Amino acid sequence: MNEIEESIKIKTFDKEINYINNPRYKENIKILIDLLPDYFFEVPASSTGKYHPSFALGDGGLVRHTKVAVRIAKELFDDESVSGAYTHNEKDLMMMALIMHDGLKSGLKKSQYTNFDHPLLVSNYIKENKDKLSLNEKEINFLCNVIESHMGPWNTNSYSNVILPKPETRYQRFVHMCDYLASRKFLDVKFDKDNNIID
Repeated sequence: MNEIEESIKIKTFDKEINYINNPRYKENIKILIDLLPDYFFEVPASSTGKYHPSFALGDGGLVRHTKVAVRIAKELFDDESVSGAYTHNEKDLMMMALIMHDGLKSGLKKSQYTNFDHPLLVSNYIKENKDKLSLNEKEINFLCNVIESHMGPWNTNSYSNVILPKPETRYQRFVHMCDYLASRKFLDVKFDKDNNIID
C-alpha cells in the first residue's frame, strides 16, 4: 500500500477524526484507519441487505454505517446530560472504537459474508499492532473491550461456536447503542458524493 492510498483512507474519516479532541488519540486512530483492509472502504454494511438501512447498502455502505454510528455518538456527546457522565478521554476512545468496530467485518481477508466473530478479530488486530501505537495498555484494553461487545444481545450465531461478550459496562453499552441505532432501517441519512453526512 502506498502513501497515496493511505492518505485516502484517512481522508475518508477526516470529519470523524476531528470529533476526537486528544491529539495523541487522533494520531493513533489515523494509524488504525491505515491498517484497515481495502475492502472496508468498498463493501456494504450488510452482505445480505437484511439488517441495515438503505444508505448502508451498496458500494461504500460500511463506511456510511460507520460514519452514522460515530455521528450518533457525537450528537449524544454534544448533550451535556449525556456527556457529563464520561471524561474527555473516555469519549474520544469510544469514538475511536466506533470508527474501528466493523473494521474487519468480512474477515482479515475479504470473505463473501460477514464474519460473525469480527468484533474479536478487530480487537485482536489492534492488540497485534499495538507496537505501532502510542496507546498504553489501559487505553488499548478499553478500546478492545467496547469493540468486542458491540453486537449486544446478538452474541451467538448458528454458524459459529464463538460466543461474543455482551455489553456490561456503561462504555460497552454506549458503543453498542450507537452501532445499534446506526443500523435501524427507519433512519434516512443523506450523504454527499464523498460519503460525508449532509447536515
